[in-house]
Amino acid sequence: MAQTHRILLVEDNPADARLMREALNGGKVPKVIHVARTGDEAEIYLSSSEPLPDLVFLDLDLPGKHGLEVLAGIRRHPRLAPLPVIIFSSSETEEDVRRAYAATANCYVPKPGSLDRYFSVLADTERFWLSTARLPGPDPLPQTAAPAAEPTEPNTCNHL
Repeated sequence: MAQTHRILLVEDNPADARLMREALNGGKVPKVIHVARTGDEAEIYLSSSEPLPDLVFLDLDLPGKHGLEVLAGIRRHPRLAPLPVIIFSSSETEEDVRRAYAATANCYVPKPGSLDRYFSVLADTERFWLSTARLPGPDPLPQTAAPAAEPTEPNTCNHL
């Protein structure tokens, strides 16, 4: 039996959320899709979700927190930081693309204008991230860190 993947869509536009859900529900990979309509809603979901989603599609222009603020919060949290986050935005400005990658987005995908292209882009993106790319598994139970060993010789590398 194929693994069921969990996807979080962070999208405030109900029409886009419906299209995304429809496009992602096609295909061969079983999925559970959750939609958060604001950045705050996404953060609440991620802080209480168990297990975490395998993939996050994040819009930039959200009510309340901007998508890049949500991304920064994800990257600051050790449990959430490994999540693959795909920016899926109607913005195609170079500034938004650069800011997204500077904020460590895994991918920036502009929302296509045609319906056929919309479905094919989401299918291709999903196929890559859920079927081709190797994603990190869940973290093992936290272990108590062993105390650092005391150096036996002084550091002689003084040129740094």
